[in-house]
Amino acid sequence: MNSDLLKIQKFLLLVFLLIVFQAFNSSYEKNVINTVDGTIAEDELGFTLTHEHIMSNFGKDISEASEYDEAALLNQVAPYLKKIKTLGVDTIFDCTTAYFGRRVDLLQSIADSTGLKIVTNTGFYGAAGDRYIPEIAYESSAEEISKIWVNEFENGIDGTNIKPGFIKLAFDGGASSEIDIKLFQAGILAHLQTGLTMAVHTGDNLEAFKTQLNLLEQYDVSPEAWIWTHASWGTDIETMIEAARERRVDFTTMTSKSSNILEFIDILQTFKSENLLHKVLLSHDGNGFPGGGEIRPFEAIMKNLIPAMQEHGFNEQEINQIFIQNPKKAFSINVRKTN
Repeated sequence: MNSDLLKIQKFLLLVFLLIVFQAFNSSYEKNVINTVDGTIAEDELGFTLTHEHIMSNFGKDISEASEYDEAALLNQVAPYLKKIKTLGVDTIFDCTTAYFGRRVDLLQSIADSTGLKIVTNTGFYGAAGDRYIPEIAYESSAEEISKIWVNEFENGIDGTNIKPGFIKLAFDGGASSEIDIKLFQAGILAHLQTGLTMAVHTGDNLEAFKTQLNLLEQYDVSPEAWIWTHASWGTDIETMIEAARERRVDFTTMTSKSSNILEFIDILQTFKSENLLHKVLLSHDGNGFPGGGEIRPFEAIMKNLIPAMQEHGFNEQEINQIFIQNPKKAFSINVRKTN
């Protein structure tokens, strides 16, 4: 009798451990994204703008880049983002980096007061003539820089528990500089440690574009770990289509006056004809508090572009592909290697 009871107990214990293992394994494999209010499942992102600036101090000296009139900022930005939410937006990816005006404490306050999900970043901004690259980046190796970003991912940013949801980098125009290359290498190393996607300001700099691809190949990292930001800045459509076959392209030049709607319709129709809408990310590169000035709006997509897309034959599934499905796949935390 005791022997039978022992067998039953062992069997029940085995079943219990199997259930626990399956639950853990399911949770571990579930794709997630970090917001300023914690980690969420990728399916919770909803309608997403993947490239905006809640605020930044572009133009100011690096020593002043994180200083704001906080009351004025909150009074201007919070009501505007509540308006953006009423237009159907659920999540905004904030592309303002450290040393360029990133303030995760303010982002969290804004998220909490508006109900929007906000995703912040790690990384350094290498465009704008390198004016927002800190001295530590010049003094450190790519490995040492990557550890700074990995630490923010693992332990939180600026003494908070807020963790980045992606890596933001940038290249200047012309030949790629030593510091731009080093920062991109650091981004690759950080991706391999964290699974965070790299969104890289590149524009129509095809030399920088090729440099980045070569470096990804050297480290055996898939182009799926990387987003070509501002791809539509003067880049010919054939190059964008070719690039999109392997990676994601980011169109972030919607104007506040919506004067380029038909230009974007043409681009999107070409991508649709090539069955590549699943590689497109689209946003405004707007700014809620640019150096303390007036809002650079980010509402043209919802108010102008989407109605125009509908008029030109894009259905609900295709629109959702761009603004719901693509962002969650692009930014899901996942190490992407070629092998």
